[in-house]
Order: sequence, then structure tokens, then C-alpha cells
Amino acid sequence: MIPVAVQAGLWGLLSGSALLIGALVGWFVPLSRRTIAIVMAFGAGVLISALSFDLMNEAWERGGLAPVSGGFLGGAAVYTIANLWLSRRGAKHRKRAAKELRDEQCRGHPSNAMALALGALLDGIPESIVIGVSLIEGGAVGGVAVAAVFLSNLPEGLSSAAGMKHEGRSATFTFALWGGIALTAGVASFLGYVAFAGLSPAAVATVQALAAGAILAMIVDTMVPEAFEGTHDYAGIIAVAGFLLAFALSKLG
Repeated sequence: MIPVAVQAGLWGLLSGSALLIGALVGWFVPLSRRTIAIVMAFGAGVLISALSFDLMNEAWERGGLAPVSGGFLGGAAVYTIANLWLSRRGAKHRKRAAKELRDEQCRGHPSNAMALALGALLDGIPESIVIGVSLIEGGAVGGVAVAAVFLSNLPEGLSSAAGMKHEGRSATFTFALWGGIALTAGVASFLGYVAFAGLSPAAVATVQALAAGAILAMIVDTMVPEAFEGTHDYAGIIAVAGFLLAFALSKLG
């Protein structure tokens, strides 16, 4: 029997592996911007459903209104401040696929690989922690949550790897960077379980809500703009399809 903490790490590694897969695709396969935007819109819908019906609902049942409200707003605030800081250092368009935006990013910050990496960590760590926390108290990891995080990571690895290739970075550097970040996602899930397993239900609820607030802020700040720019009038219905699929899997599963 695999220890629960190790299970958490493996699930986090699985969701984080989408960054490396996306990077490989972005480096070798010239996908259209519309294709990337469709994945982004669908992934946004899946993520919103997962944090609404799994994450926030479970946090509410554990801790009630006060911890959930404080954590939710706090997570969004922390993410927003960190995202503003990273945007000024070259990671503003880390989930964007348009060549002109990558060009703008490279001109303003000719060596922005570290900012892109930190941006991926900012986006991915709350999601990974959620996966680890979901296993506390004998819970089962949410397949919908893992799928949602996986889908949200794919386009980030794809567009960022394409941007690094445009900067002139080597394939070895790019894949080592994203592979390292994927491993970090697994570590974050492992620590999410180990660090919070002994806390009170209210404290765990706060952590869950904090991660949910950060995830929702990330969706609106980074995923929605790319989804809309690439699909325009179809972004909404694609996101709704993702939401409905995740909702159905959550209820039927």
C-alpha cells in the first residue's frame, strides 16, 4: 500500500507533467492560436467547476463561512500582488499564444525565463496544494480536480516553451526548466498533505479556500484573456462545456 503522502505527490506530479508535455508540443508542433485558446477555454470551465463544487464546497463543510471567506479573498489578494510583480519582470503573457505578445515580452525583458518559471509556480502551487489537501482525513483525490489542473497546465507549458524558443533558449534548458517545475508540483502536493494533515478542520478549510481564491484569480487574469482572444464569440460555450463535463463527472463519480 502506497503511503497517502506519496500518493498525493504522485497525483501532483501527474498534473504538473502537463507543463512538460505542453512544452514538448510547443517546441516541436506549431499549433494554431485557436487550438490553444480552445484548450484554455475548456480548461477554465473545468477548473471553475472543480473549485466551485469540490474545493469550496468541501472547505465550507469543514470550516464554515468565516474561514472560507477570509481564505478565498486572501488567496486572490496574494495571487494578484505576486502576479503584478511578475508581470513587470517579463511574465505578463506567460499563458498567451500570440506571436506579437511573445515578441513584446522578449523586447521588454530579453531574459525572462526565470520570470516565466516563477509565473508557472505561482499558477501551479495552489493547485498542487489542493490535490494534497484533498487526501486529508481519508479523502480520495478528486479526479476532476486533477484533470482540471492538468488542462490548465498544458497551454502554459506550450505557449511559454514557444516563447523561450523564440528567445533563442536551448531545448535542453527549456525542457529541464519545465521538468523541474513539474517535479515541484509533485512536491507541493506532497507537502500539502504532510503540512496540513494535523491541522484543525477550520485551518484546513482556510487553506483550501485560499488556494481556491488564487486559482480563480489566475483563471480570470491569465486563462480567460487568451481563451477569448483566440476563440472570440465561442469562448463562453467552450468554457460551459468544460464546466458541465466536470460537474457531471463530480456528481456521477
